Amino acid sequence: MNAMEVAKKMETDAIRFYAEAAEKTQHPAGKKMFQTIVKDEKRHLELVTNMLKGMDVHVGDVHPIKNVQTVFEEMKDEMMERVKATSDDLEAFKIGMEMEKEGLEFYKKLLSEAKTEKEKEIYTKLMHEEEEHYKIFANSYEFLNDTGNWYMWDEHTIVEG
Repeated sequence: MNAMEVAKKMETDAIRFYAEAAEKTQHPAGKKMFQTIVKDEKRHLELVTNMLKGMDVHVGDVHPIKNVQTVFEEMKDEMMERVKATSDDLEAFKIGMEMEKEGLEFYKKLLSEAKTEKEKEIYTKLMHEEEEHYKIFANSYEFLNDTGNWYMWDEHTIVEG
């Protein structure tokens, strides 16, 4: 199996895992987040599949963190009702972090072996998005695990007393 076939399998596995996690996650923000990441991973799969077919691939300007910020903005009131995340929800985010870290390392390796500028552009973009996904999962884990402290630290609130 060549590197692009491995990438295709990796993206397919990610789509399957994140779609299942979205279905099982009870916390509304977690559910929306997984659904948003599934869309990104489907786009990754399309890029990789088209590369395998030898097609000319265009790398769009996508910003996963902005998409997730929109989810948080839309659901802020609902999230603040203190719907508690289950340990399964939190575990799904931990697994997501690990998967994205592995994806980042994989695309770093492909970048170091890339022969054309187009390959370098694609692998750099995929690395960047995998890194953003990791940050999204890490931040979400912290939010769902300890919402009060997340707001204090993330928003740099000063506690007076």
